[in-house]
Amino acid sequence: MRFWRTVILVCIAAGGAQAQAVSTEEEAALARTVLAAIQPKSIAENVEYCGVIGLNHAGVLVASRPTRGEEGYCESYTPSNIAVETASYHTHGGYSPDYVNEVPSVDDIEGDQADGIDGYIATPGGRFWYHDSAAEVIVQLCGLGCLPSDPLFVRGSDGAIFESYSYSELIQKLGD
Repeated sequence: MRFWRTVILVCIAAGGAQAQAVSTEEEAALARTVLAAIQPKSIAENVEYCGVIGLNHAGVLVASRPTRGEEGYCESYTPSNIAVETASYHTHGGYSPDYVNEVPSVDDIEGDQADGIDGYIATPGGRFWYHDSAAEVIVQLCGLGCLPSDPLFVRGSDGAIFESYSYSELIQKLGD
């Protein structure tokens, strides 16, 4: 199941307001590229890396440089080159039997909701998730091994992982 939409954004450019249409497919492709590049470092250091995606002052879709977080936490800041923030991205670090690694956390979803943006998440098993903030739906864009994965990852350790979750289903999954 895929949930694609087109985001219409208005950004302020040197010449005034400029309307720009950005597809979620285009945004997801950028997020996947960024996450694939930082995932090995995130796993090796066992920390999260995060950042934002948005339109620069010329109306071009760009990603910020990743910010190094900690195990289980990362906070990014919108850099000056992004005029309109559209989504967050982050990794979950290395595999840990102490966490449910293979789905976004409630904190991940609530952070995006608070910021009014969508989100993209990479898991230690190499899954790639999309959080549609407006629809409150979390969708697995591609499964195990889609992105670089942790060699220590234990398949099945988090139980059954579904293709998508509503916010309440995710809370139920993480409460198990």
